Amino acid sequence: MPEPSRSKELPVSLLTDPVMIEACQVRDFGRIFQLVKARAGIYPSMIARRCDLTPSRVGEVIAGRRQLLHMDVVERISDGLRIPGHMLGLARRVWETPPSLTVLPDEPAEVPTSAGEPLVAGLPGADVDSILALAAERDLSASTLDALRSSIADYWRRDDEHGGETLRPAVVGQLRYVVELLKEQRPAPLRDGLHSIAAELARLTGWTYFDARQYNQARAYFTESLGLAKAIDDRQFMANVLACMSLQATYQDKPGDALALVTAAQDQARTAAGTTPRVLAMLAMREAFAHATLGSPGATHTAISEAHTQFGRISSGDPDPAWVAYFDEPKLIVDTGIAHGRLGEAALAEPLIANALSREHASNHRGRAFHAFWLARTQLQRGKLDQACHTAMDALAPAAAVSSQRVAGHLREFYEQLEPFRREPAAVAFESRLREALPRQVSGSPRSSAGRAAPQGSRC
Repeated sequence: MPEPSRSKELPVSLLTDPVMIEACQVRDFGRIFQLVKARAGIYPSMIARRCDLTPSRVGEVIAGRRQLLHMDVVERISDGLRIPGHMLGLARRVWETPPSLTVLPDEPAEVPTSAGEPLVAGLPGADVDSILALAAERDLSASTLDALRSSIADYWRRDDEHGGETLRPAVVGQLRYVVELLKEQRPAPLRDGLHSIAAELARLTGWTYFDARQYNQARAYFTESLGLAKAIDDRQFMANVLACMSLQATYQDKPGDALALVTAAQDQARTAAGTTPRVLAMLAMREAFAHATLGSPGATHTAISEAHTQFGRISSGDPDPAWVAYFDEPKLIVDTGIAHGRLGEAALAEPLIANALSREHASNHRGRAFHAFWLARTQLQRGKLDQACHTAMDALAPAAAVSSQRVAGHLREFYEQLEPFRREPAAVAFESRLREALPRQVSGSPRSSAGRAAPQGSRC
């Protein structure tokens, strides 16, 4: 999103108005948008453009029919309307530092190699690596493709356990290596295999950026993956990538985009030869997420039913692609619960998420953290404060074990939902444990709960 010019900053009189300050403290964006329109002359259509929202979404917020809870959306509003970060409970925004205080060197300074780093000093530079790669023999065979696919499977396992931040350089390096291999003449089976591997590596890279909430980078790699899959007419994999992009759109509060992307994914899957029920079940569940984000209960329930119908058709002999193997029964159950949770149907969501969480593999730290926070949120919606805080405390260990900005975002949202109960013993105990396990996720002293409303609704 292009940054608005500094001349379009909000008037100081508005930013210092007690009514505006209070609206920001409780994140009452309906009131904020009304004040911005009345006091700064920024109308809803301009608010939508500056904050990367749809005009209809802004209208729903102003009318009180929708709340904006996701941290990414809050950050976009802060940046788009130039509301200082501290007013919305955010860290200081980059644009709050005057340009005159930011000094960039004309050229990157060379970092001297100390005598205590002989290993680093002995490594060749990136340009030498490229020269050596050109000179090397690259005798490609089917076993080479098998080795690359094995690496990808290991990358996904490590991503579940530890997150993708430290994994990304290795994945990008291997993607570049495979792209270089594609520049040479190959027999059709090897060429198609390389395209398939490059597509999966590009998707994995996009996924790591998505998990880090770097959405523009994620979209670029997802698009590259889509092109690589299209080159070999792998429509099932194209459907997979489009489903990833649909999920990202739900995080960006763009449910219309999410629905368009997942229906395109379903179209690709239906026209592909040999699409399996497991793939169709996964896509139907992503459709349910999109409808739930749009707030459409009927369409959501229909998509959930389709997902369960397709899952019931799975047989042991199905030629499932490796990338859909994760969509097992616990995943179907927990996603069903999350879809109900997005609709605010907490009574339906809670037992489903609890069931799936009890079956979660111990090494899947991110999945366990995600689903525990979702369970805690549904319990909180049902008035089970003590149980919700206990569940959230159980999520802190896996959350601390994985590097994931998405997990951190879910944690912050749950922490915000506890604001009206901040002085209750269970909430105090959770905050204490949170500060011990993940101190970076909670800054400053606990804020007063006066005037704060418990946020409603939730996202995956």
